[in-house]
Amino acid sequence: MLNSKQLMEVTGISRATLNNYVAQGILPNPVVRAPSGEPGRATRLGYFDETAADIVNQVQQLKKEGLSMAQIADLIGTGSALANEQGAAQNAAGAETSIAQRGTPRLQSTSSPTPAPASPFSPRSAGSTQQSAPINLNNLNFEESTQSFPGPAYMVNNNFELIWWNDKATSAFFQGQDSLSGNLESRNLLKMLFTTSSARDPDTMRDLLKPHLAAGKQRLTQQALVKIYSALNAEQLNIFNNLYEEVEALGKEPVVHFPTILPAPQGGHRDASLFNLYVSFYREGILFAYSPVQLADDFLLKFLGKRDHVINELLNKRKPCLTNVAVMVADIQDSRRICSELPAEEYFELINNIWQESEPIFQKYYGTYGKHAGDGMVYYFFPRPECDYKLNAIRCALALQQMMRSITQDWQSRKGWFSDLHLNIGLDAGQEWFGSFHAGAHVEFTVLGETGNHASLISDFARHGSIWATKNMVNQIPSPTRQKIKFGIARQTQSQESLFVNDTYASLGSLLEDERESGNKVMDLGMLPVTEIRGVDD
Repeated sequence: MLNSKQLMEVTGISRATLNNYVAQGILPNPVVRAPSGEPGRATRLGYFDETAADIVNQVQQLKKEGLSMAQIADLIGTGSALANEQGAAQNAAGAETSIAQRGTPRLQSTSSPTPAPASPFSPRSAGSTQQSAPINLNNLNFEESTQSFPGPAYMVNNNFELIWWNDKATSAFFQGQDSLSGNLESRNLLKMLFTTSSARDPDTMRDLLKPHLAAGKQRLTQQALVKIYSALNAEQLNIFNNLYEEVEALGKEPVVHFPTILPAPQGGHRDASLFNLYVSFYREGILFAYSPVQLADDFLLKFLGKRDHVINELLNKRKPCLTNVAVMVADIQDSRRICSELPAEEYFELINNIWQESEPIFQKYYGTYGKHAGDGMVYYFFPRPECDYKLNAIRCALALQQMMRSITQDWQSRKGWFSDLHLNIGLDAGQEWFGSFHAGAHVEFTVLGETGNHASLISDFARHGSIWATKNMVNQIPSPTRQKIKFGIARQTQSQESLFVNDTYASLGSLLEDERESGNKVMDLGMLPVTEIRGVDD
């Protein structure tokens, strides 16, 4: 028999191509076992019958004659499918699990109105070293949960830090990693993958990393990825940089598919297994879900097709984590007076108008919904690889300020008002625990700690639609960027004129005009240094 390395050397194909031939049923599943008397660090190798080399040569010849991989699979895949069934029967003795005769499901763009056909297919190439294809599943109606995922599954945010994973992922990848329960920055997925059993074999590790780098390359520049993975050592960074140049970024499809082999977990009894890896893209992050090839993927594909259902459930189940965050609290000034001046239906119309107009602004600046406290709102801004999350919060606040001017003009014209509508905004940034509270089907995200308390207090202090931030938050912004922000304190001159002094701060207590108010809410935080934000130069 030939092991996988020998087969690749004899035929000149890559490991990704070999995996693809197996996934399409052109080659039978290999028998995976520990190598005996062979050099190298691999703890598991796949073994093929010597006729596998003849099959690969036949495929190469048919490709030269102009046949597509789908046509080739139809011509010579039947015999391989039978071999796969025989291989499945040997699984208890260490053979790979069967792909089965159903083939790999066809994946199409979700923009197509036509439901995905159920017939087998050959997935299209997403690059010279990986196979992928988009998915389309419309008009599906089912009730399922992320707990029903048939294999390991995990989701990363846009910094490639783990925010959700299932028990199967813990067993396959993250077993014994205590950092999963703590600081979000320690959940660097690539760094953690380098500590798995796959890292002992360079070829296996490269195959495991390729889909992740292809997914990262779709959204992030190499500079941003290097920044994310700066914790890697020199050898790991070298592997990373070489793979980055080798893989091609995935397309714009919301879901893509890779055939892949997962090695046995370190110290486990399971042999390596062939899986279908589905990569799903969302604004909030990327989901990786594995499905054993011997199982029908109907459930998983249908589940991933319900994009809003998936992301809502995943975000609702994200693990509590310690993370850097900027908190914005915004309150409508004189809301009680406005409520008394308007009929109830018009007041609700006004509040909904503000919320609806603000939603695309929060999306633009990557704000995460926290909660609506009465007619106010709380949003969170988390670190991102290619922009400063604190600056995102400031730009978002300024955009909301401009939005309120427009809404004021509309309602003044409509109601004949002379007063302005104001959204008073408080900002702070720090490292806090982020999690969610569940009450039945209702889920509310929240940040625990002083950062949210400070932002709320500053919002109460702000007047006339002003934006105030703590000195702590502004000072965290790098100096070259901070110089673009117009911030400071308005001071009274001797002639009682107001003069705005740039790049200055003042204690919150010193800015309160009412001494009684000073002894009320801000008694303990009267010395908190704050500043007013008035603009950002582009």
